[in-house]
Amino acid sequence: MKRIFLFLATNLAVMLVMSLVLSALGVNRFLSANGLNLGTLMVFSLVVGFTGAIFSLLISKPMAKWSTGARVIEAPSTSTELWLVDTVKTLAQSAGIAMPEVAIFEGAPNAFATGAFKNSALVAVSTGLLESMNKQEIEAVLGHEIAHVSNGDMVTMTLIQGVVNTFVVFLARVVGYIVDKAVFRNNNDNRGPGMGYMITVFVCELVFGVVASLIVAWFSRQREFRADAGSAKLLGNSQPMIAALARLGGLEPGELPKAMAASGISDRPGISELFSSHPPIEERIAALRGK
Repeated sequence: MKRIFLFLATNLAVMLVMSLVLSALGVNRFLSANGLNLGTLMVFSLVVGFTGAIFSLLISKPMAKWSTGARVIEAPSTSTELWLVDTVKTLAQSAGIAMPEVAIFEGAPNAFATGAFKNSALVAVSTGLLESMNKQEIEAVLGHEIAHVSNGDMVTMTLIQGVVNTFVVFLARVVGYIVDKAVFRNNNDNRGPGMGYMITVFVCELVFGVVASLIVAWFSRQREFRADAGSAKLLGNSQPMIAALARLGGLEPGELPKAMAASGISDRPGISELFSSHPPIEERIAALRGK
């Protein structure tokens, strides 16, 4: 998967907390006291929807370090660390971005890149990946991560997540208002939202949130194909990335913390490919071979 659950988990938590706090302050009552004001509701939805996404983006790098235990290489102490830093530097120069921080974390084969800005990113690889791949394959994985950074994928996903959050918040309250007025309350009662509204909004946010996750996951899968192609372009050859993916296909991927699951080079398949942030490895290899 690719780097969104740092993001997704924090974003969802912030969005729900903001929604609860604003509801407790009487915002929901204000929005529907004299009929639903759709303009005001849209502004409210934008604030709630984008706040979580932007906050998640801004704290993505420190959260990644904390959740994985990644150790940033300040001064290379081994030949492997020196090679790793030099390789990332070369790839970053080729991609036209500033040198990212380079880190190593303990675990089975995996890697990720994250950061709010492309010129202050973090690229990290696991000890398992360093031990199980040759240098050409590791370079391809690093190229994949650098491609994510140079493509501005975190910002893109923030915008997508913010938009879907906005519609989740907006539509949940519209449906809640309709159900509250049509089923639970008298149409002439303008005292504000009742219990039917609160319950319906909560249920709708859960249901619409699942649909939103499908949309975000689809966009994330498209990013993976672009990052694979970006690695091939940086290395001038698609074969190293194909070899790296083939190697990953034969390994048990390292399980990142839940908040970082979408940030890895690969991930364990979920209950459905529709919810996966990564395409199947065989599809990624086929896409590279088709270029």
